[in-house]
Amino acid sequence: MPWSQGRGTAGHGTPLRDDRWRGRGDNVIGEGFAEVLAAAQEGSEAAFSRLWRDGNPALLRYVRVIAPDVAEDVVADAWLQVVRGLSGFRGDEQAWRAWLFTTARRRAIDHVRRRSRRPAGPLDEVPAGLLPAAPDAADLAIERISTRSAIALLTGLPTVQAEVILLRVVAGLDTDTVALMVGRSPGAVRVAAHRGLRRLAGMLAEAGVTL
Repeated sequence: MPWSQGRGTAGHGTPLRDDRWRGRGDNVIGEGFAEVLAAAQEGSEAAFSRLWRDGNPALLRYVRVIAPDVAEDVVADAWLQVVRGLSGFRGDEQAWRAWLFTTARRRAIDHVRRRSRRPAGPLDEVPAGLLPAAPDAADLAIERISTRSAIALLTGLPTVQAEVILLRVVAGLDTDTVALMVGRSPGAVRVAAHRGLRRLAGMLAEAGVTL
């Protein structure tokens, strides 16, 4: 049975110690990701717990913005889907996080549709002429959002803007990956991030928080 104590061994039969996969408490496993993933795919409960501890807090913060009323259910469903598909996953840590957040996003859309019977609103395409003059500025600003206050204030932004910023900040995904997830162009994603960051900056200034 997956994740059982009896299967807590690495690829060469070496018993896993529970503290082997505890990490440093940050949100990036780093160069040890491939080893952790391989052990989790072979059934190591300790390794899978490392993946869960790394991804779940960020995943929950993200879903609480895009589907606040059903966040816990969505995240639980997402992890169930991940467990079912884990053995077939191939990719690095960036691909893993993209898969994890994409799974949660799809589950959130399913929940919202079941409750409202209306599809989630799409991210509008934006003409190229309306793109920010310096798109890299948005990337720089995104990298500087790290305070809890800033993350909390994202709930006051339009859903699309908040989602794009969260996928960049909380999930740590690049613009092209986010664009694939939300089904829109990288330009449209940059515009949403740019507009959201401008609104967020104003909200932070009013709250006395600086980026």
